[in-house]
Amino acid sequence: MISKRNFIKTCVLAGAMVVFGASVMAQSKSEGKRVGIIGLDTSHSIAFAKALNDPAAGEQFGGYKIVAAYPKGSLDIQSSVERIEGYTKEIQTYGVEIVGSIEELLPKVDVVLLETNDGRRHLEQALPVLKAGKRMFIDKPMAASLADAMAIFEAARHYQVPIFSASSLRYIKGMDEIKKGAGGKVLGAEAFSPCKLDPSHPDFFWYGIHGVETLFTAMGTGCQTVVRLTTEGTDVAVGTWNDGRIGSFRGLRAGKTSYGGTIYGEKEITTLGSYNGYNPLLSEIVKFFQTGVVPVQEEETLEILAFMEAADLSKKKGGVPVSVKEVMEKAEKESKKKLKF
Repeated sequence: MISKRNFIKTCVLAGAMVVFGASVMAQSKSEGKRVGIIGLDTSHSIAFAKALNDPAAGEQFGGYKIVAAYPKGSLDIQSSVERIEGYTKEIQTYGVEIVGSIEELLPKVDVVLLETNDGRRHLEQALPVLKAGKRMFIDKPMAASLADAMAIFEAARHYQVPIFSASSLRYIKGMDEIKKGAGGKVLGAEAFSPCKLDPSHPDFFWYGIHGVETLFTAMGTGCQTVVRLTTEGTDVAVGTWNDGRIGSFRGLRAGKTSYGGTIYGEKEITTLGSYNGYNPLLSEIVKFFQTGVVPVQEEETLEILAFMEAADLSKKKGGVPVSVKEVMEKAEKESKKKLKF
């Protein structure tokens, strides 16, 4: 017969084991799934937090949750800086801890969303994440220059950490069918998007990148030259691919603005649908966090940035064709000066 003292000890021990077991189960469920955010100066941070931390999300996003965020993104872009205070308060309602530095963030998380709106800060902010060995998604633009983006990829190779960058317009409605070959081989494409400018970034890097990424998602890599026409309200950049195909981007700053495009295929001419929200991109980010397999290759990301830099150079030269290869070679030389391992 068990004594009263031993009975109490047994109950206490059993209770402790239950609590410990529950703690272990909770820990194992979140193992490797703690997401950190750098930069609370963009609506993307809030949109991702709403989706991932929604109790009703279930297994849609693999159980990944944003647990901590470092708010300081842009430093001198007023339209971005003024968002930080409000977004910091809002993201805390989703159970996200606010930290004072990237160094404080990294031990608390397993993977990182680099969301800072200012692409000029991405190289600086990405390096400590890569040194810590954390898989990372870098929101658009990957950087404010092709050279910085090359340096980030080189650092990722050095530290053996997979990374990728993309616009959510890569997943515009209708693009899935194009990628699956519904219209046959893509013979050409036209894409359009809003194209607001900011003096802190090369023209298309700030917002036009959305439409440029739509163009490259359809066309793939291989762009050789870029010609740009520009007026106060509109930009048109035309690329010629190495197999003779032509693709163009139209940047909109006047009148009605939206996202879309037309894909010219062997079998069909397809009109792309509207913006498809953040969830398709977020699903790809989660798969990447799980597997380390990047959905967008480095080659394509760098060519998108090279297309935009070539377009800027064409504008400065009065609309003459600019070689994408020459832009890439120049940026590669510059990128080598940016890293010291």
